[in-house]
This record gives sequence, C-alpha cells and structure tokens, in this order.
Amino acid sequence: MGQLGAVYAAGLAERGMRVAVLDVTSGDTPAGVRAFACDVTDRAAIEDALRDVEAEWGVPHVLVNNAGLDSPPDAPAEEVGPFETYPESSFDAVLEVNVKGAFLCCQVLGGAMAREGRGSIVNVSSIYGLLSPVQDLYTFRRKRGETFVKPVAYSVSKSAILNLTRYLATYWAAAGVRVNTLTLGGVWNDQPPEFLEAYSARVPMGRMLHAEEALGAVVFLAADASSYVTGSNVVVDGGWSAW
Repeated sequence: MGQLGAVYAAGLAERGMRVAVLDVTSGDTPAGVRAFACDVTDRAAIEDALRDVEAEWGVPHVLVNNAGLDSPPDAPAEEVGPFETYPESSFDAVLEVNVKGAFLCCQVLGGAMAREGRGSIVNVSSIYGLLSPVQDLYTFRRKRGETFVKPVAYSVSKSAILNLTRYLATYWAAAGVRVNTLTLGGVWNDQPPEFLEAYSARVPMGRMLHAEEALGAVVFLAADASSYVTGSNVVVDGGWSAW
C-alpha cells in the first residue's frame, strides 16, 4: 500500500475507524486494517471490493484516493529523458492509475456514499500537480553524466486530481458527500543526500515532509471536524508553494 498508505491506514485504524485497503496485492496490513486485492483501474474489481466491504461493514463513509504511479529514480532512460521523446505508453500508464483509478473509485465508492447520503473523499495530489517540477533539483544526476528529467505524466495526473475534486465537490454537495484534495510536498524516503540538500533549500521549513506529518490532514478531512469543508485543497508542503 506504499509508504503513505500504510501511515494513513494505521492512523485511521488507531482512531477507531474500520479501514479497508484496496491494493493490487493484499499483503500484511497494520492492526485493525483489512486488505482487499483490487486493481483500481478495473471498475468490476472495485465493484467486487465494495460488495465485500459492504457485506462486512456496510457502505464506506470515507474514501482516500492514494494510489499513485510515478517513474522511480532508476527508471529506464527513455522515461527520464527529454519531454520530446517521453514514451506515450508511460504517459498512459501513469494516467491510468493516478487519474482513471481515482475517477473509478469516486464513481463506484463515492456513488455508494451519495446514495447513503453521507461521506468524505480525500483525493491525494502533489506539489508537482500544483506547480511545475523544479528540474534543477536533479542537477546532481546530470553532473554525474546521467540524463534525467522529471517526467511530465506525474505532474499532469496530479493536476487533474485538483479539478476532479472541485467537480465532485459541487456535484455531490447536496448528497452530503464532501470531496477535498490533500496536496503533499516531497516525502522523505531515504533520497540521495544531494537531492535532499537541494530540495530542502527550497522549503521555508528547510526539510522534506515525514509521512506521519500528512496523517493529521487526512484525519481532519475524514472527520466531522471538517463538516463545512468541501472543494478545498489542503496543502502540506512546509511552505514550498508560498515562495
């Protein structure tokens, strides 16, 4: 379920929520969390997962769309090369998970919430969907003789999430379903020291986000404490976007 997903699932379960994780693999989960094998790009698989969840716990009241695909640092050269030669297949693969996956989960799970008359959806985005990636952060790789450009697809996909949220917030407001975006800064995950130094220098708080620091915003948006919040973009980036 990924670094952030594990934190969200465990944190929500610790606060008394019954948490179902939909993932392509149903491996080990934190205490209080059930995993359901599900490909979020497959509507039928999501519908099957919803039936399983409903049979055990009823209609979900919270949906966190956290599934995400990005080119890893060791991606093939063609994926991290110039924009002009970025593979169409890579573009399609990223948007399939990051945009279509969120769209389908909102349709199926959000639709069930709307019929129930209550719910909260949190769509997870990134500062790279809010602002353009800073290609200079990767200069250290070019100095080593590598070709590296932060690919376009992730930014496009995370930008799309912002307007999916706005659309659904207005569409489902009367049905009692709130929809918000959580936009995160770069999450520390043992990145190279050169990247960490370059990134941190651009953040007013002088460091990357720790995964646990994103949990509070998820809890807030999921809970009744945010009952008048919908269509919003909650930015947790240490001040990155303030400059």
